[in-house]
Amino acid sequence: MSGRALPFVYHEGQVAMEVMWSLVQGSVVHDPDLAVQAAFLHDVLERTPYTYDELAAEFGTEVADGVSALSKNPALPGKAAQMEDSLKRIVQQPKEIWMVKMADRISKLLPPPADWTRQRIREYGAEAEMIHERLQEADRLLTRIRVYRQYTKGQLR
Repeated sequence: MSGRALPFVYHEGQVAMEVMWSLVQGSVVHDPDLAVQAAFLHDVLERTPYTYDELAAEFGTEVADGVSALSKNPALPGKAAQMEDSLKRIVQQPKEIWMVKMADRISKLLPPPADWTRQRIREYGAEAEMIHERLQEADRLLTRIRVYRQYTKGQLR
């Protein structure tokens, strides 16, 4: 496994574990399998040559639709427009896909990289707040956001 593949696999597993933890804690969804499959696959369309059609053939259209909604559209200008577009598509998906988006951000609200500026840290925190505002389902995400705010103030590192 290449050095680039390991972080990719690690992150996907981390998001899937966050989804499974949420399910064990009592999050109610219609199709837990959809949530877990989408968690493991949520970055496939963005980070690999795998296509929507291949994903649909292998895992079904519901999984492919969810993963597609979780993927940013690189044709849109800038991260903010891409995030806005993705969130609009996510809210049209089943709650299982919402759960994956929240788990993805929860898994990333860790100490920011040392080379990030305070501005970049604030922007990342603001994205997390936008996700929570739109999906309004995860107390765990809100808790992580509150801790992450300390990085924007330089109180943690």
